[in-house]
Amino acid sequence: MTLVRKGVPVMTKQKRLLKVLLVGAVVMGLAAPSWAAKFAISHIYIEYNSSANDLGYHVSLDGEDWKTLKIINPAGLTILDMSGKGPYAHLGMTELFFEGAEPSLDDFPLDQLLALFPEGQYKFTGLTVGGTKISSTGALSHAVPAGPVVSAEVSDDSVVISWEEVTSTPPGFPNKRIQIVGYQVLVDPFQITLPASSRQVTLPEEFVESLSVGEHPFEVLAIDVSGNQTITEGSFSTK
Repeated sequence: MTLVRKGVPVMTKQKRLLKVLLVGAVVMGLAAPSWAAKFAISHIYIEYNSSANDLGYHVSLDGEDWKTLKIINPAGLTILDMSGKGPYAHLGMTELFFEGAEPSLDDFPLDQLLALFPEGQYKFTGLTVGGTKISSTGALSHAVPAGPVVSAEVSDDSVVISWEEVTSTPPGFPNKRIQIVGYQVLVDPFQITLPASSRQVTLPEEFVESLSVGEHPFEVLAIDVSGNQTITEGSFSTK
């Protein structure tokens, strides 16, 4: 209700309170730094090749029009600091994927390699082209799945690649709980990701017909719920 005092409308207590709250919300919205922008994807994970016995740390990132990026480890150490220059500073970037070097565990002891990237939350932070702060986190685990035991059967124009269920870690790795969420099969350039219940895949007939005569390498990856994945290499021959 609005009261009138000598011809001038007077606000009720409820209306004054509402106006104060609205003004305060506007001021806070203008003054407070915005961390509302998030990277849609911010993953850091381990890829282990059980056939080559090498291990590396990979990063997969996706966000809108970012021009700077930092990755900070759980101890607060910046492990990556990059920025777009020239046209990238004006247009920004979106997706980013890179692989770290993958030293052989025969030369670089596993415990030392794991210690370089401790488990925990890694912070991804940066600025968009418009000056908005953008951030997210990604969890790194040392739960590395064992390499799947693989085989291939070839008959006429049919190639079936099979593997055994993965339920544990490789020998010598931290004894962590493994929960496989999928398997990926690669026969360059063919690639398919299948659910954790899958144990084989039949390559498309048209793809097999396109292969030259001879030996063809393939890979089967076991993918843990943490994002860590382990490769086993194999091969088959076509005539």
